[in-house]
Amino acid sequence: MAGVATPVVNRRDLDFLLFEWLRLEELLERPRFSDHAAEEIRSIVQLVERVAEQELAPHLRASDLDEPRLDPEGQVRVLPDVARAVRTIAEAGIFGSAFDTDLGGSQLPNLVHVACLGLLMGGSISASSFMLLTVANARLIVTYGTPRQITAFAQPQVAGSTLGTMCLSEPHAGSSLADIRTRAVADGEDEFGPRYRLFGAKMWISAGDHDVTDNIVHLVLAKTEGPDGMLAEGTRGASLFIVPKVLPDGSRNDIVVAGLNHKMGYRALPNCALNFGEGATRPFGQGGAVGWRVGDVGQGLPQMFQMMNEARISVGLGGAMLAYRGYLLSLDYARNRVQGRPPGVHAGEQVAIIQHADVRRMLLAQKCYAEGALALVLYCARLLDEAETAPSAEARAAAANLLSLLTPVTKSWPSEWAQISLHHAIQIHGGAGYTRDFDVELLYRDNRLNPIHEGTTGIQAIDLVGRKIRRDRGEGFQNLLRPRIEATLRGARSAPGLEREANALQRVWTDISQAVTKLQQGEAQDALAHATAFLEALGHGVVGWLWLDQAVLCRDATLHERGRPDASFRAGKLRACRYFSEFELPKIAGWLAPLMAGARVVMDAPPEEFVGD
Repeated sequence: MAGVATPVVNRRDLDFLLFEWLRLEELLERPRFSDHAAEEIRSIVQLVERVAEQELAPHLRASDLDEPRLDPEGQVRVLPDVARAVRTIAEAGIFGSAFDTDLGGSQLPNLVHVACLGLLMGGSISASSFMLLTVANARLIVTYGTPRQITAFAQPQVAGSTLGTMCLSEPHAGSSLADIRTRAVADGEDEFGPRYRLFGAKMWISAGDHDVTDNIVHLVLAKTEGPDGMLAEGTRGASLFIVPKVLPDGSRNDIVVAGLNHKMGYRALPNCALNFGEGATRPFGQGGAVGWRVGDVGQGLPQMFQMMNEARISVGLGGAMLAYRGYLLSLDYARNRVQGRPPGVHAGEQVAIIQHADVRRMLLAQKCYAEGALALVLYCARLLDEAETAPSAEARAAAANLLSLLTPVTKSWPSEWAQISLHHAIQIHGGAGYTRDFDVELLYRDNRLNPIHEGTTGIQAIDLVGRKIRRDRGEGFQNLLRPRIEATLRGARSAPGLEREANALQRVWTDISQAVTKLQQGEAQDALAHATAFLEALGHGVVGWLWLDQAVLCRDATLHERGRPDASFRAGKLRACRYFSEFELPKIAGWLAPLMAGARVVMDAPPEEFVGD
């Protein structure tokens, strides 16, 4: 029931993914991470796990019921327990885990940072998102900012004494960032760089205001004026600005909370409408929010994509951890809830519902979705470490290229399939799962945001097909297929008992490869009509590959070290791989069929047919 302590993850599984499958200790041998040892990493993970289970999880229900509020003075107040928990995370040094030591960070691998963030999300995804946004904000400033900007605005975020946001969307524009109207008017230059006054309104700003920390650093996308005094059309002229809530001299900046958005889930994290400079009609010189440009004029969107891509992987991580927590709750409930008897038995004691076939089916599905999603996100975190620290330039470029391909998959697949997994969690709980006495309904509502924010599933599909498959000619796809998937298939065929799974995976990747060719040859609009279905198919293919890759490792260990104490754990991995192969991979053919048949029913449907007149 709600309030009862449950783990946020199966720690044995997390250790397997980090140390055995992704070979974290090999990373620790590289110069950047050589000050750290495996036992230290285990201790850090244990600390973060304790924070998640003792500081975040106990307040999950209270933070859902007691939403942030806007007080009469215009200050957003969050649940005090949430504020204390976020400060505890900061005091533990977790904000700075992946940053350089000379910035006040711990210089840990991104793989460790993502694992730690995931543990916190398992405790409370909305409360841990304060850290998610802040880390992404600080990374961007460290990458593109001046030394003075880094010292003044990034390092306090690394320490967690200041939190950060990203301010892109506007009420009229949504995801269409070419249509933003926030204006940045030049106002000289000082020690922090080119200074501007900003006028405009931003919408859907997570952590846009709160009382967790005294200061908040907003990264705001705004347009500067062209030579004709007009704002540039499209994304040209869009630049990025550091706009703090409290200015370096201690005065309050001209930023006003216009209102709070009341959400279905993620309720511990305030979501705000913000006005900068109280609107664009005020004459220059009589207000405006003070901000400093990051980098060059017109580079705001490319810069912001670094933050957005990091956030997209983190959104996928959130989906994975909500699915994982829901799976553990379902498993606990199914093992303890006594109801019914086996088929043909009409008397005697009732059995735990885990004995019923349909419950086992749903638990296996949850296990595949939750553990598969976590494996996908951690694999991408490992790719980021490869892109930054691999010994050769060729290896770094290949990792970056593959990470680019997988980013839309990593954002969307865990988000979408976590919702299915949590659907199963509620179903296993029966009527009780539909009540607030159990947390699975809360997790279900929390996850529903993940397919939307930081780019909807449809936007991820456009990115995948429009950019990664068509514009880049599928280079990343070939980088995935040839050396990586084929290596797993070879390993599976040499491991007795996995031949059937290997053959099934080979068939679906042949189908996916043919679909890639079809997408590259057709018209852009036709390709985009099938983009979301292709994204689903590719996601399932990738997760199926990752399951088989783990199964090879488990099979090898089982063959060479009989009588292992974790035999059931490894057998469970093999069982999940088999389930994914038999129940999930066949879905790919259905997603690809309309594309391969050249179906135009979507493109040919005129808008008036939807009206029904």
